[in-house]
Formats: sequence, structure tokens, C-alpha cells
Amino acid sequence: MGYRVAVVGATGNVGREMLNILDERKFPASEVIALASSRSTGQEVSFGDRRLKCRNLADFDFSGVDFALMSAGSTVSKEYATRIGETGCMVIDNSSYWRYHSDVPLIVPEVNGHVLDAYMAQANRRNIIANPNCSTAQMVVALKPLHDLATIKRVVVSTYQSVSGAGKEGIDELYDQTKGMFVTDKPSPRKFPKQIAFNVIPHIDVFMEDGYTKEEWKMLAETKKILDPKIKVTATAVRVPVFVGHSEAINLEFENPISPDEARDALREAPGIMVVDKREPGGYITPVECVGDYNTFVSRIREDVTVENGLALWVVSDNLRKGAALNAIQIAETLIERGLIKRAA
Repeated sequence: MGYRVAVVGATGNVGREMLNILDERKFPASEVIALASSRSTGQEVSFGDRRLKCRNLADFDFSGVDFALMSAGSTVSKEYATRIGETGCMVIDNSSYWRYHSDVPLIVPEVNGHVLDAYMAQANRRNIIANPNCSTAQMVVALKPLHDLATIKRVVVSTYQSVSGAGKEGIDELYDQTKGMFVTDKPSPRKFPKQIAFNVIPHIDVFMEDGYTKEEWKMLAETKKILDPKIKVTATAVRVPVFVGHSEAINLEFENPISPDEARDALREAPGIMVVDKREPGGYITPVECVGDYNTFVSRIREDVTVENGLALWVVSDNLRKGAALNAIQIAETLIERGLIKRAA
């Protein structure tokens, strides 16, 4: 007997990717259930070589379900996650709603999977585990082995985030604007505040009082919660005309000396990372090349000579996978591998 798994938000970009990854990784599921809103009830989604009909989240009974992989937005997570968790089902939530609750763990398995041991030992736990922001997830995977080696003091990161991070509407807008530019149609922004085709927009999520955007604040708060509260983080988040794949230019300052060669060796040994770092044209990874891959790619590893004990690197990952769907499924796999969850049946 396997585990019963419900995918909440199965018709969205991340929900569909969750179904793909469950099949690809041969997750030990006896049943996979596709759930969506009432307007999508009956719509079919792919799961391997099968088609699943979406059922209505509002009247679904989670009793006897082991995992609920949620990717339907903060409003849905706020309304349903607690109720689902109370049935004994383990909620792994991809929205931002639960990430900053002190009693909900924020997990990237390669970085802080051990936190789940103490959480699952709690008698009064919520049965909710949060998935981090897509940009944070890939960054902390790359930072963890370097932090272990030389202790990171400060992170300066600029992100170059694909339109798929804004959902299907973002993908459609880039496609429509790009196509329209070739027939002299004037781009009309809808999802994004300015034209995204052949442009970059230094604005993701809402602006906060200090001038940072919410997306930038998320990277700060989540890095501290996942990796180390003492690390200082400053971020600039930029939307770029790329369909899938987030890129990050990261500058790091360490407490202890660390050379590019030492960093390269540590990253090569770390789980979930692929180092592609040849100092020649094309000797690095771009977003197009990371699509569909599980790994976080690290390139352009070099000394940052502007600070003592500094490094600079380039990090790329498929945001729909490691940044969302893959990480959620890895959390479920970690719970199983560590013997922390038993089948509800």
C-alpha cells in the first residue's frame, strides 16, 4: 500500500508540475487526487499516462489522505490548510501564507530537513509545512555548503525572475506581447506594471514602506529562517522576459577565508547542486538550459575583491520545479525517508 496524495490547485502551473514530478520520481502513492475550485471541477489534468478529473476542493473529505500538496494561493491556504491538517493529513503549502508563522517549519530538504524531526515529535503540531519562495529555495541550496565551510555574514542578491513565477497570466502576457511586437501591435500590460517583452521590470510584488518590494523582503526573512538568523541579506528582484527559470547574481561576504576552488569543491559535493563553471564562452548555465531539471546550477564562481573573504556566483534553477513543485514533493519524501509519517489508512 502506498500513500494517498491530494494536489490542491491541480490546474495551475505548479499543480500540473507537481503531478508530473510525482510520476517522474515514482512517488509511492496508492492514489493521486486532483483538486481545484468549483469552476474547474471535472476538468482533466495529466498524471503520467493517465488523465485525472479534478474534484471540488470545497466538499472534499481529507480523512484518510496522507499528503495535501497545496498550490492554490494564500487565500485558499488560509481558509483550508488548518482544517485539512486537523484531519491528520500533512499539508505541504506552496503559498506565502504560512511561511512566517513561528509554529510552522519552512523547509528546503537539502538545507534544513532535520528540522522536521522535532516538528513531527510535537503532539500539538498544525500538520502544516511551508515551502519557501522560489527565489529563496534555489539560493539557500547554493548557500548551505558555503555557509558550513566559511560562515556567511552578508548576502547581496539580484534576481532575474521568469514570468512563470507570476502564473499562467504572466506566461500568456509575455507570449502575446512578443508576438504582437512583430506585427506592430502596441504592448498593453495587464499582469505586469510595464511592458515585459524585450524589457526588464525591477518590481515584483507590492512595495513596502522602506522601498523594498515584498518579494525582496521574502528572500531576507526566509533565508534567515531556513539557514541562519544572523545572516544579513539585501535583494533586488527583477522580472525578465524569460518563460521558465530564475537566475540570481549573488555576492557573499564570509567570516572566514574561502577560495573559489574551495567553494567549487564544496558545491560539487552538496546535494541538489550541479556546478558548471568553465571560464570560457558558454561555460555557464542559463535559464533555457535548466528547464525540466531537478538541480540548482551554480556557475561563475569567483572572488569578490571588494570585500574581505568575498565570493560572487551565478545561480540558476527551474522555478516551477525546485522553486515550487519539486521542493514540496521532496519534503514529503523526506518525511517518509526519516520515518516521520505513517500511512493514514
